[in-house]
Amino acid sequence: MGHHEACAADGSADTEKRTGVLAPRQATLLWLACAAQFMVVLDVSVVNVALPSIQTALGFDAAGLQWVVGSYALVFAGFLLLGGRLADLYGRRRVFVWGLALFSVSSLAGGLATGPGLLIAMRAVQGLGAAVLAPATLTILTTTFPEGPGRTKALATWTAVSSAGGAAGNLIGGVLTDALSWRWILLINVPIGAVAVLAALRLLPSDHSGMMSGKLDIPGAVLATLGVTALVYGVNQAGTHGWAGPTTLTGLAVSAVALTAFVVMEARHAAPLMPPRLVRLRPIWAGNITMLLAGGCFIPMWYFLSLYMQEVLHYGALTTGVGFLPHTLIGIAAARLAPAAMERTGARGLIVISALVSAIGFLWQSSISTDSGYLDGLLGPAIVMSAGMGLLITPITTTVTSGIHEQDAGAASGLMNTTRQLGGVIGLAALVTLATADGGPGLSYRAVFVATAAVCAGVAVMALALPAPQEGRDESGAMRR
Repeated sequence: MGHHEACAADGSADTEKRTGVLAPRQATLLWLACAAQFMVVLDVSVVNVALPSIQTALGFDAAGLQWVVGSYALVFAGFLLLGGRLADLYGRRRVFVWGLALFSVSSLAGGLATGPGLLIAMRAVQGLGAAVLAPATLTILTTTFPEGPGRTKALATWTAVSSAGGAAGNLIGGVLTDALSWRWILLINVPIGAVAVLAALRLLPSDHSGMMSGKLDIPGAVLATLGVTALVYGVNQAGTHGWAGPTTLTGLAVSAVALTAFVVMEARHAAPLMPPRLVRLRPIWAGNITMLLAGGCFIPMWYFLSLYMQEVLHYGALTTGVGFLPHTLIGIAAARLAPAAMERTGARGLIVISALVSAIGFLWQSSISTDSGYLDGLLGPAIVMSAGMGLLITPITTTVTSGIHEQDAGAASGLMNTTRQLGGVIGLAALVTLATADGGPGLSYRAVFVATAAVCAGVAVMALALPAPQEGRDESGAMRR
């Protein structure tokens, strides 16, 4: 960044810090990061409603079809730590463009696939592109916006867009599949990605020349990726084969060995993938545990409510997507209100309040039965749950990303994205086991939502370990452990 650009950036940062109003360049970068994050989150769920069409068109068997979703989720979760550190070492602009290009090209190849193998492979490459891209979007925000009202507003917008992407997947997938073809759920990424790449090259500042001098911790990257991927695989297998199944135990054992070796390696490596000094900071370790629990509450919610609407209420895919609109709209509205709420309660206070609100919503949702309809069984709890969810993620994200040096911003972003995804994977597997524990023909939705409410209460308790406002800093503004 040249002297003129640096002065302009400093000036806009000062204005933003005083007023909370975003400068035009900051607002443009915010929407660029949000557009990329929307693509990443959308592709986690957008294929769900298109699976029957994909199975018919490409001749998938039942076992192979699950990997259209699973290959993306597995690679995405496994490479997030590595993707976050890449942005620190090789530059936010460069890595952001790499991730966009990889995601878009694999979307094109997947949309044109003529057989099951190619589609699954391209979904895995999409997951790799997403793992590089997602931490970069958050890193761009935390390095563009200094701590203060502007950053909080930017993170609230990023959170709202992330929530919208996850919730809109079923609706957008249903519309594209019905109106055009299942192929367009992937092909739609190509023009969006191309525009985003051009915008990134034009708008993002050039990376510092010294960034390329950093050496990637290859052994740590291999161990972290293997450990997280094996953990996700093992937990996913638990939903099919049980927690004592051979594939489940193998995945969990490999994960335990790899992650233990990773911790040992990071303590000894000169340039670690995940610096131990970073993880020892209280906002980092406590914030990521809080995010892990929050992911275990909210990501599985979409799965069980989707099943309830389709299996109990007998909704079609498109109607189910429409049924999620209240969750989406209320979640977005609440996320936009989070910065104002944080000014009154502080980040820790808002986490406690919103987690307890969510717990009340999940308890209310546990009262549904086979005789419930949409209005009396889903709409009321949707309002409460979604309000809590929308308010919750922004203060957690703000806490985890505060006080981090710029050279560690990618690592912190990658870790937070990883814990959120792992929370969802582990939570879903555990809740599926709970839902089928009574051996009956249907799922026990009451047990699922009561357990989720209990985890939400755990989020509120865990938040008490987070530093109170100003507690986490010394007089120089540096983060304390």
